[in-house]
Amino acid sequence: MKKILTLLLILNITFLWAMTDKKSVNQIDDWEYNATAPLMDSSRRMYMQGNVKMASPMAMSAKNIGLSVGGAKDTNNFKANIENKYLPKLDSITYEGQFYQHYFETGLEKECKELFCPSYASAKRLNPFTKEEEYFLTVGLNSGIKEGDFKRKKLNLVLVLDISGSMNSPFSSYYYDKLGNKISNGDKEKKTKMKIANESIVAMLSHLDDDDSVGVVLFDHNAYKAKALNQVKKSNKKAIRNHILELKARGGTNWSAGYKEALKLFEGIESKDEVENRIIFLTDAMPNSGELNKNKLFGMAKEASAKGINTTFIGIGVDFNNNLVEAVSKTKGANYFSVHSSKAFSKLLDKEFDYMVTPLVYDLNLKLSSSAYSIEAVYGSPEANLATGDVMKVNTLFPSDNDGSATKGGVVLVKLHKDKEAKSQEIYLEVSYKDVKGKSHSSRQKVAFKTEGNYYDNKGIRKAILVADYVTVMKNWLIDARAECNDKVSGVEKTPLELQKACFVYPPMHPDYPQLKTWERKSCKLKVSAGYKKFLHLFRNIYLEEMKLLEDETLNQEVNVMNLLINQKRSSHDNGGASDDWLYKK
Repeated sequence: MKKILTLLLILNITFLWAMTDKKSVNQIDDWEYNATAPLMDSSRRMYMQGNVKMASPMAMSAKNIGLSVGGAKDTNNFKANIENKYLPKLDSITYEGQFYQHYFETGLEKECKELFCPSYASAKRLNPFTKEEEYFLTVGLNSGIKEGDFKRKKLNLVLVLDISGSMNSPFSSYYYDKLGNKISNGDKEKKTKMKIANESIVAMLSHLDDDDSVGVVLFDHNAYKAKALNQVKKSNKKAIRNHILELKARGGTNWSAGYKEALKLFEGIESKDEVENRIIFLTDAMPNSGELNKNKLFGMAKEASAKGINTTFIGIGVDFNNNLVEAVSKTKGANYFSVHSSKAFSKLLDKEFDYMVTPLVYDLNLKLSSSAYSIEAVYGSPEANLATGDVMKVNTLFPSDNDGSATKGGVVLVKLHKDKEAKSQEIYLEVSYKDVKGKSHSSRQKVAFKTEGNYYDNKGIRKAILVADYVTVMKNWLIDARAECNDKVSGVEKTPLELQKACFVYPPMHPDYPQLKTWERKSCKLKVSAGYKKFLHLFRNIYLEEMKLLEDETLNQEVNVMNLLINQKRSSHDNGGASDDWLYKK
């Protein structure tokens, strides 16, 4: 039965690109790549049989779309590593990625008629562990665009696929574990990263219109133009699908060569407001920090953005290096996803492909004017480190689903520091941004905190604070846990009070954070100390209480991860068992 279901899935995604059965005499097989090894096998031939109907277009809707920030659009890699008993990399979980797994009330009180309408909600709470009074604002990301009126731009899309040898390894293992450091797990999907990538590309192609243009570049230690950038209606769709599904992994890895070849396909193409030029780069991305240089992969992506060519990175496999991709996600127009199964990715694309390739707002700046408050931390934006005492920046906002009352990933959370000596408590928030045509817009609004007691303006800000707490705890755990693995950062002595506060410190302020490199390629086995298990148990109880008050079952996804960590068993590398390093006392 399982094999039949898998076959039906592949039948579905391989034929979605065939929007009609009509054939044109002008359609050609413009595939250019020719591997030296035979690629076709009988099992793949059978995927080409049959026909599947395209889903009907989105029904016209009176509700508005929402907006969400660029950067990470999920935390799949974080969860996949834990499920497979590996220690995730630090940036496999981000605030914006975790926010995008949830819907938030944005606090919008008036009808939005503009491209972007910021809304604000405030909250004041006593931190359950540090006992400090904390002040928060959410910036709600609203748009006046009706869902039924939204239509993405025409696309010039170049797909860049990693076909290097590492892509032939299983999704659930680390390619560079040379000494057989493979961890036994119950992974049910035994596909290689290459196969998942191939099927994911075919799923993406199904969402292209006849007037869109698509090209394909492949790379191992060299780069190959597999398909020129031509209109979809001029290409033989069935032949192109066949070629993609036949691809096999081989050779070394040259990310820069692949990206450079993709840029060549845009040569001679004029940049137009009504056309989105985008590269979608699929890889198991295990490069080192040298790729951040100007003439390397991530440096070129930033230069391409300045020329109007945006990039989406899609990570395949548990060994995908989120840390480097997080670095480039601050680039204007960029975003990234982590694929953990072709089935899940195909489902995501059915809902979000048009949103994924359509940036709407650029260069968002929030300026806070107040003698009493300043920005202490920003949660939910990849540019959080660009925040100063009075300015928050977001490079890109993408469209996002709105269910009629809440928006997927539709907030940025700002923590404020209060100057208790200040006389005036007024806060003025001024937002400026640019649309895709480069036109500037701005708005100004006054907000204020309530003077008495702790409160939350709405469930949206309460939920945002809870999810941010979860990410903060996970990041601080990873910083401490990775110190014993490849990073070899020496531990910092903590008094009981310091340890009590440690899990809630803003991660960039963690003493070990600047020392973490995490460019390593080998895996680290999952390890949770006795102290962290006890802390997670306490935090989970508080989390569950908040979840009950919010009446939101979607928050169970975080609970499930905490359960995995709390119940994690000692592994062989513990050398006789972990010590109980718990110091906190009530």
